[in-house]
Amino acid sequence: MITRFAPSPTGPLHLGHAYSAIIAHDMARAAQGTFLLRIDDLDQSRARPEWEAQIFDDLHWLGLEWPTPVRRESEHHGEYHAALDRLWNMGLLYPCTCTRRDIREALSAPQEGLPDAPRTGPDGLVYPGTCRTVPTGPRPEHATLRLNMGEACSRVQADTLQFEETGSDHAGRICLSTASMIHGIGDVVLARKDMGAAYHLAVVVDDAAQGVTHVTRGADLFEATRIHVLLQSLLALPKPIYHHHKLIRDEAGKRLAKRDDARAIATYREEGLSPDDIRRMVGL
Repeated sequence: MITRFAPSPTGPLHLGHAYSAIIAHDMARAAQGTFLLRIDDLDQSRARPEWEAQIFDDLHWLGLEWPTPVRRESEHHGEYHAALDRLWNMGLLYPCTCTRRDIREALSAPQEGLPDAPRTGPDGLVYPGTCRTVPTGPRPEHATLRLNMGEACSRVQADTLQFEETGSDHAGRICLSTASMIHGIGDVVLARKDMGAAYHLAVVVDDAAQGVTHVTRGADLFEATRIHVLLQSLLALPKPIYHHHKLIRDEAGKRLAKRDDARAIATYREEGLSPDDIRRMVGL
């Protein structure tokens, strides 16, 4: 078994991060497997070396161990570009120049035969397909590229659009509907002009490159797994087993975010709490 924890060095780790990392670490150790730490630093405009150093420090303090050197996504653009080239040559990507405002305005305009309320998916509003075209020529550099979801779904066998889930809320074999992929997710972004590969592509390439067998992450990413399973099928990559765990929330029931400094691991450390205290606080 190989698990991983892949934080972004854009702020302090909080209790939710501790919960996710400990689950992945303990799961691997119980199976005499390997726990990997990966640094999701594709967004270099927000990544900071001091936050990466804090990640290492906090996780070591929690008693977690992993092989070194760690994989940093910023060092593997060549692998992501190769995957993008493959999808482009399959005719599945197209450039998009729409801003968030353009998308909101397009979705707010009356559209015959479509429901009035815009649909939302794992990445927010489902893209209306404004820029959708058949790609020609070489893949453009420094461009936002979207996946033509309808065409992509038509290229894979239906029996490949499934994955094994071991989380308590959705345990079992999850089979995906192409209709729900097209209408509920839409043409997701796989490359951004300002940072190269986008999350959905990078995480799939990373997991395959590192031989990850079990992906543990929050339940908020359950819907995004549909995108990842489709990309794994298109790129002929192995499918890990997924475990989407509960989210750690504040007193109001809101999911913790990196701006919740009051619940940062470093803050609890300064207050004199122990790693065992952190485990108890997150229910482990």
